[in-house]
Amino acid sequence: MKEERPALLLYNKVSMFLNTLTPKFYVALTGTSSLISGLILIFEWWYFRKYGTSFIEQVSVSHLRPLLGGVDNNSSNNSNSSNGDSDSNRQSVSECKVWRNPLNLFRGAEYNRYTWVTGREPLTYYDMNLSAQDHQTFFTCDSDHLRPADAIMQKAWRERNPQARISAAHEALEINECATAYILLAEEEATTIAEAEKLFKQALKAGDGCYRRSQQLQHHGSQYEAQHRRDTNVLVYIKRRLAMCARRLGRTREAVKMMRDLMKEFPLLSMFNIHENLLEALLELQAYADVQAVLAKYDDISLPKSATICYTAALLKARAVSDKFSPEAASRRGLSTAEMNAVEAIHRAVEFNPHVPKYLLEMKSLILPPEHILKRGDSEAIAYAFFHLAHWKRVEGALNLLHCTWEGTFRMIPYPLEKGHLFYPYPICTETADRELLPSFHEVSVYPKKELPFFILFTAGLCSFTAMLALLTHQFPELMGVFAKAFLSTLFAPLNFVMEKVESILPSSLWHQLTRI
Repeated sequence: MKEERPALLLYNKVSMFLNTLTPKFYVALTGTSSLISGLILIFEWWYFRKYGTSFIEQVSVSHLRPLLGGVDNNSSNNSNSSNGDSDSNRQSVSECKVWRNPLNLFRGAEYNRYTWVTGREPLTYYDMNLSAQDHQTFFTCDSDHLRPADAIMQKAWRERNPQARISAAHEALEINECATAYILLAEEEATTIAEAEKLFKQALKAGDGCYRRSQQLQHHGSQYEAQHRRDTNVLVYIKRRLAMCARRLGRTREAVKMMRDLMKEFPLLSMFNIHENLLEALLELQAYADVQAVLAKYDDISLPKSATICYTAALLKARAVSDKFSPEAASRRGLSTAEMNAVEAIHRAVEFNPHVPKYLLEMKSLILPPEHILKRGDSEAIAYAFFHLAHWKRVEGALNLLHCTWEGTFRMIPYPLEKGHLFYPYPICTETADRELLPSFHEVSVYPKKELPFFILFTAGLCSFTAMLALLTHQFPELMGVFAKAFLSTLFAPLNFVMEKVESILPSSLWHQLTRI
């Protein structure tokens, strides 16, 4: 009898071993593998929830990549993270404080016009209620009951019905030249910006007179001091809105002058954020040197940041390199110093408010901005992009640079997101507040979530597959045994083919020596 070939002998031994296996073995095997893969999945998920990365991926990056000649950039990221943590410790801000939108539109001339055309309400009740509270805070005082016109306006600001407010303003004007009555009519009754500007000029005349009279009496008691504070707020509001009217009507240089004069006359009223109106008007004039001068004054660590500050700074740095920027060339030669500064500025802006790029890149449609915004939220992103998209388009290549670099921000921010990087931690309550500020027909943008690592998805699939095999093997052990034998036979078939080829090439004596080994 001819001696069997070693490859065939090995194949016969494997087949004999498989034939001796019972269905219980396959049930135990699939059940055990399902249990092990499930435990791996649970551990991977727990590790990801705690540290933001896959354990297997972390091990491969930390230990295998250096052996293969990879570069670990964690040290630089950790140093930046420590700097960000120290910066965040210096900044104590309220997580979800709602701010008055510095660039809010006019209700009668703009918001109501939108409603007439589309039939949709651009302002939510919550937003308008906040505005009513602002009006009562800035435009009223305890001594209003002593002046009939102001007493009527004090009630008018509390009215929910717009027509009732407008009727009360007209009633107050019949008694006296009331500055706040003109303000209400300019905001809500005027149907064009030109009409609003005319009413604001009348309000300025009346408000300036009240301001000068109260200025002379402000030190005669707390009542006069409160009245002077109210008259100051009214005057600043009127002048600011007049400057915004000039900007809307195309008289941008005049608007810039009015804003500069207002900031010089009332330097302590930074709560109105007039510098954001000034930045937008200067960008319209393409006066980039003046924009940089304003940023140098207000982009300070001790002052609260905004999307306007951060993205305008990024735009100026991008302007220096964007016209010649090419991602292909940059990947070949690396980033220059100016390009690196621009990319870092974009990363800084995106970390502050991650919702803005989708509006600037027109990946998401814009709506009318609300009257109040939540810093770092979707409402602030809408308010910024609504007025500044044109300025980004005007700078050649700026949007291309933003498109190529903005998503890299999220790979730099340490996880959990509560740690922050360059700023204080991103508030987790922004989505809830934005849903109150933005109309129901708008899909609120949420903070970009980290994607699940590959190994978590892989272990989840492996666990599901092995669990299904275990269930099928338990229900149909004999049939699954046949499938398992057929699968293993098919798996070993290529190996058997290769061994036969090797045996035909190598001498029989050498092959016998190898099989003995």
